[in-house]
Amino acid sequence: MIDGAGRHVVIFGGGPVGARKAAYFAREMRVTTISRSFHEMFDNIPAERRRVDLGTMDEEDIATLLSGAFLAVAATSERTLNDRIGRAARRAGVLFNNADGERGDVLIPSVVRGEHYTLSISTGGAGPAVPRFLREHLQQTFPHLDAMIGVQERLRADLKAEVPDRERRQTVLRAVLSDPDAWAWIAAEGEEAYQKIRERYIGGTATAY
Repeated sequence: MIDGAGRHVVIFGGGPVGARKAAYFAREMRVTTISRSFHEMFDNIPAERRRVDLGTMDEEDIATLLSGAFLAVAATSERTLNDRIGRAARRAGVLFNNADGERGDVLIPSVVRGEHYTLSISTGGAGPAVPRFLREHLQQTFPHLDAMIGVQERLRADLKAEVPDRERRQTVLRAVLSDPDAWAWIAAEGEEAYQKIRERYIGGTATAY
């Protein structure tokens, strides 16, 4: 994982694949997309569009388009062009992801995001359906994960104040994650959930952990 905030990514390809890549990065990075034409999906993506005929450009010419870029993404429909973009990226010293062609040095994972967490899932291209399957499974199985992380943060602070032994604190935090009552309280009871969890694990019964 890399903090891409404020960095510049250049995406080559104006089709649906390029649009998905642009939407993925536009949440945090400045995005420029280069293509002869652009799919209507780009109308809702905050990315700069530059109309360029890449088919007439050699590696050196393409490299000039990468000035100041942190990452280049090849998402055209032509594998040979994507590979040429990859060689240009290496010439320019820019990280490279290839949607179709020779593997670059950056993989773009399937991402599960919450307010308090980010999970990245990748099979390295071996099973492209698996990351999405796992992402959807995690979202369905743990719909209250953000709230649990908030509980863990508060409980950790209270444990530090009241339980001197570090190993015991870790045991309590793990026990809460495995406690079906804790998850049920979080799902149904809001602020009351934390008080119940605190009482169970700190308020007189924590000696069991």
